[in-house]
Order: sequence, then C-alpha cells, then structure tokens
Amino acid sequence: MIRTFIALQLDDSIRTRLNGLGRTIPGARPVPTEQIHLTLRFIGDIDGALFHDVRDGLAGVEAEAPTVSIRGVGHFPPRGAPRVIWAGVEPTAALLAVRSAINRVLAGVGIGAEERSYHPHVTIARLKNSSIGRITDFLMSNSLLQSPPFTITSFTLFTSALTAKGAVHHIAAEYPLRPRQIARKPLAPARPAGRRNSPG
Repeated sequence: MIRTFIALQLDDSIRTRLNGLGRTIPGARPVPTEQIHLTLRFIGDIDGALFHDVRDGLAGVEAEAPTVSIRGVGHFPPRGAPRVIWAGVEPTAALLAVRSAINRVLAGVGIGAEERSYHPHVTIARLKNSSIGRITDFLMSNSLLQSPPFTITSFTLFTSALTAKGAVHHIAAEYPLRPRQIARKPLAPARPAGRRNSPG
C-alpha cells in the first residue's frame, strides 16, 4: 500500500520562516523546512493500481495558479490537549478551485469525498510535552502572523513513509497550474479626426 497525499509546496522563504516559528515552542517538534507544505487532499493508503490511476488522472487538472497568504496560527484538536500547531492560509477562490479540480479527478477514479470540511493550514510543529501556558502565549503572540501574498505555480503528488522520527515525504509527480489571467480593459475606440478647413 502507498500512503498518498496532494499538496502545494511553499516558497523557501515562507518555509524557513515557519520552521523558525515552530522552533520557538518549548517541547515542540518543528516540521523540517523541506517537509513543510499546504495539504490539498490527504488520500491515505492505496494500492499500486489506484496510485497509478491517481497519478495519471491528475495530469488532466486545469486550474489557475493561486495566490495565497499565511494568516494567523492555531492548534489541533481545537478542544483538549493540543497536538499540532499550524499556520492558517487564506482560503481564496483560486485555492479552493484547485482543490475542487483535484477532487473531481479523484472521484473519477473511485476515491470518495472527504467527510470533514476543508480548512487550509500548514502544520509547523507537533507537540509532546508542551505546557498549555506556553502554547497559549505562543498563540497570542503570533495571532497577527501574516505573510506577503505569493503565487504557487504547481501542485504535487506525494508519497509518505512513517518512521520512528515521523513521516518522510517523497515527490511522486508535479503538475503545473496555468498562469493567472489578468483582465484587460478594452481599448476605447479611436475618435475620428476633426475636419479641418482648407486655408483660404
């Protein structure tokens, strides 16, 4: 079985910043910089034949490259002892359109829709023995976290292996997204030249 998910890879500068943020949480295990990503769809364990159907089908996704921003921080689960710290991502229409296009492909090869609603986020740290007080301080001090907007021009199919040190992700395929279409204002029609009198 192949553990599989689909995600957007972030700019190196964003990943470095988020990794550094995760390191400020006492008792947390920050996600390695190269493993930081924005999950679009977690598929789970599938057999080789279905994996190939997914990989081939995703080549047909037609969607515009989304521009996104990091906004704020939070934790999972929302109630009880926190186990994960995340940075939020603004759910823009373009981002959700990419996910919808991917979900249509997955439905076409027999993978059903997710039951839970989608809240775009980037996992930055996993918690083990962090005190609630320290976590609360971290969340409050970073509640206004925000990045400049950045555009992501491709999405990636990952496989993942669970190890004693956590999940290790590998790129299985990468798919381009089309450039954003910028609306152009129509040119105003040219005015006819005024009639000039001939000199007398």
